[in-house]
Amino acid sequence: MKPASYFDIAVIGAGPAGAAFAQTLAPRHRVLLIDRRETPERRIGESLIPAARRLLRDMAILDAHEMIGHPAYLGNISHWGGGPAQSTDFLRDPDGPGWHLDWAAFESFLRTAAARRGATIIAPARLVGLERVGDTWELVLSNKAEEIRARARLAVDASGRAATLAKRLGVARDNIDRLSAHWVAGPMDRLDTGAPGFSIVESEPEGWWYSAPLADGNRVLAFHGDPDMAPDEIREPGRFMDRALDLPAMGTLLRDAAFKTNGPVTVTAANSGRLSRLAGEGWLAIGDAALSFDPIASRGIFNALYTAWSGAMACHDILTGERDGFADYAADLATVWTLYQRHLQVVYGSERRWTASPFWQRRLPRN
Repeated sequence: MKPASYFDIAVIGAGPAGAAFAQTLAPRHRVLLIDRRETPERRIGESLIPAARRLLRDMAILDAHEMIGHPAYLGNISHWGGGPAQSTDFLRDPDGPGWHLDWAAFESFLRTAAARRGATIIAPARLVGLERVGDTWELVLSNKAEEIRARARLAVDASGRAATLAKRLGVARDNIDRLSAHWVAGPMDRLDTGAPGFSIVESEPEGWWYSAPLADGNRVLAFHGDPDMAPDEIREPGRFMDRALDLPAMGTLLRDAAFKTNGPVTVTAANSGRLSRLAGEGWLAIGDAALSFDPIASRGIFNALYTAWSGAMACHDILTGERDGFADYAADLATVWTLYQRHLQVVYGSERRWTASPFWQRRLPRN
């Protein structure tokens, strides 16, 4: 076994949060970026809100990101609560439009930026050992062929909802719901004339639906519900489509675009949750490992970038002696979580047609 290499920071997870964090600090510090996957995997399409432009600009990667050509995210159309459709138009946003991301391409872009700026990337590899020795973390990684040892002054959990590092430290994760997303993707045989560039959501008695264009010209269609009460038909592509086509607004959109899918229905966790502790001595969590949001909030990738930037600044200050802990970072994220919960209650509380449905009962505002 080779002697342990020393780094200033070891980051567990090279998703958008981990890779954005690494590329931010790599020019100034020795950063190790670790991920269990050699390359990013395909996931449900994500929307990146206009405010993210400021973060990408601060990270000095906005221009390079825009060259990739992700389709513009122009706004949202919501069929919710039984009244007229509600529309949010980002063309009036001072930051301009956002993006409908190709998740894998975006993650690859951030990993490449991290490597170019000097980060060391080990992937695939799993964290199989972690010990605090003095003021240093000693990590043991496994990539099947060998065990790799590394030492780092700081450790960052960017491993998503799995919170791999935090769990090894005995930190509990508090989930406030069980939401999951069943989704399919497929082509449109006709030009999308109903709402090009817009994300669409529509509520129904057992959950809610989402659809948006993807970077490859296809469209994603997703049902969000609780797994213990999800309707049986959403697990089968044909019946999944039939249920969506029965919706007043979503069905019209899908028929007008001649949307179809031949692939399987994929299931993804979409629940809200947070760590009971967001940071500790020599470590902090970012992205979904720290806080995970219901997709109805459209804040998943933005949260990944925001916590990556905020966490990176906190780590830089510790490494340069300007602060001695992560109290301010944890307090900031605690405020974000409180505001998010209030927003979530307002959104779900505005749908009052199905208060007898268990899905909606679980989300009624609590006094």
